[in-house]
Order: sequence, then C-alpha cells, then structure tokens
Amino acid sequence: MHINRYEKIFSKIISISYFITVLFISQYFGVIQFNLKSSETKGEIPKQFEETKAALQEQMEKPMIALTFDDGPNAQFTPKLLEGLKQRNVHATFFLIGENIEQNSNRNLVKQMYEEGHLIGNHTYRHLEITKLSDEEAYEEIKSTNDLIESIIGKAPEYMRPPFGSWQRNLEKKMMIIPVLWTVDPLDWTTENVDEIVNKVVTETKENDIILLHDCYNSSVIAALRIVDLLQAEGYQFVTVDKLLLN
Repeated sequence: MHINRYEKIFSKIISISYFITVLFISQYFGVIQFNLKSSETKGEIPKQFEETKAALQEQMEKPMIALTFDDGPNAQFTPKLLEGLKQRNVHATFFLIGENIEQNSNRNLVKQMYEEGHLIGNHTYRHLEITKLSDEEAYEEIKSTNDLIESIIGKAPEYMRPPFGSWQRNLEKKMMIIPVLWTVDPLDWTTENVDEIVNKVVTETKENDIILLHDCYNSSVIAALRIVDLLQAEGYQFVTVDKLLLN
C-alpha cells in the first residue's frame, strides 16, 4: 500500500492534537492534576507535564510491530487469546472469516475484539483464493463479510488479508479496502510445537514487521502470548496494522 508523506504528516499532527486535547481535558476533570504553584505560573513547566511528556516520548520511540491473526473467530481458542492480550495491554489485528463469525456465539467475540481496542479486518467469507474467482465472486466474498462485520460493530473493515496472499488489485478501488500481507510467518498451522513457533517469530522479527498467526489452534494461542512477553521484554511495542502502516 502506498501512503504518501503528506498523509503521514497529517496523521502525526492529528495524534499530537489528540494528546494535547486529552491532556487538558484530563486536567480539567481531575484525571491528571497539575499543582500549579506561583513559581510555576511564571513560565516553569509543571513536573507532572514533563513526566507525562517523557513517558509519551519513550512509548513513541519504541520499535513497533503488528501481531495479526487469521481464520477466526474460534469459540474455543479466541477467548483465551483475547484474555491474554488484555492482561498484557496489547492490541492485535484480527482478519475474520465470514462463515466463522456466524458460528456459535462468535458474533459476541467480534464485538469483544472491537470493544477491547483490536482492529478487525476481512478474510473473505469462505476463505477462498481471490485470484481463482471471477470479479463478481470475489466482490461478494469481501462484501458479504464486510456487511456482516459492520452489522456487529457499526463500521465496515478498511483492511483485509486475502487468503493465501492472493489478490486482485482492481478490487482495492472497487471495494475501498486495503490488502495487508505479512513479513513473518512461522507456519503455525503446520505444527503443534509451541517452541518452534515462538523461536521462529522471535528470531526473525524486526521493527515494522507484521507477524502472521492463527487464533484457531491452541498451540498458536499459547505461542502468541509467549511471543508477546519475549518481544515486549526486548523493547518492542505491539500496534494494530493501521498504526504500523502510517508509521
């Protein structure tokens, strides 16, 4: 995907403006309280502001990576993954299959993902290879899943992961959707060896990488949470793919 430098600059301006707004609203309502003494009103910056600024700066300087999950939601394993991510204050990106959303009580899982700050993307309705479909069939695979997700969270996905990484570029404008591939793939669907999955991801991951995993296998969920712990210890911060692509 091509994002020009002006879009990046605009995004950063919006982010800074948002931070300043939140800071002053928080001060007003007592969430962040600045005890302004007479000396501080003469041009000195409150200590609390400096500490908040330093913490924000430290977070912004951490190398970013994105953790992504395909083929969900899964009624058995996705809840365990969501709980683990919540405990670690990590937001991920979930590329969902329409058929799976409609199974069991999986619609509630989609709602939970969204409410907990994860990014939800499209992974087609039946996990079909896009390039082997006609334009009409491909359009329906994507649209039906978009419509289904929108009916749950109130907005249609802006990002999708084409199954097998197979994509038709003409669909980007027709569907107004952005394809997202990956840079690190441990092939977790081929093995139940958690250590193997973890080692491959941890040794290969670098700044701005997009990690591909699946939330429909117990071994993958266990590995994912271990990967988060190890990479956070190395100083990485996990973000959703929209934030990574704008970085």
